[in-house]
Amino acid sequence: MDFLSGMRVSSSGMAAQRKRLDTISSNIANVNTTRTAEGGPYRRKDVVLVSVPDQKTFGEILTDESQRAVSQVQVDDIHIDRGAPLLKYEPNHPDANAQGYVAYPNINVMEEMTNMIQATRSYEANVSTMNATKKMALSALEIGR
Repeated sequence: MDFLSGMRVSSSGMAAQRKRLDTISSNIANVNTTRTAEGGPYRRKDVVLVSVPDQKTFGEILTDESQRAVSQVQVDDIHIDRGAPLLKYEPNHPDANAQGYVAYPNINVMEEMTNMIQATRSYEANVSTMNATKKMALSALEIGR
């Protein structure tokens, strides 16, 4: 794995975790949204990540002796939760149905906060990896002087 491969892998990880953080933030911000433009309560969203092979040139493939698979991560899809909403009895709420129940998003704030911590730590790990890769490259340049 060369210097640029390490940078590409780290940057793809940071981009994916940033998208996860944005999606989690949206879920938390809409925990009490009972009416959306589509109608009904807000639906929880979740990011689906996939591993993709690192992009190499033809020459790099021919000269690669390690034969190790280096993969990047990317966002494949944003999954929208189609589960049943939470029903709460609030007969005076403007969005209450005929029986007095209001449909709220099925979002567990504690679960979302846990996911946010995990995504933040993953982002930080990718930043650390990128910094270590840059430091190794600078050290190699110093040796070459």
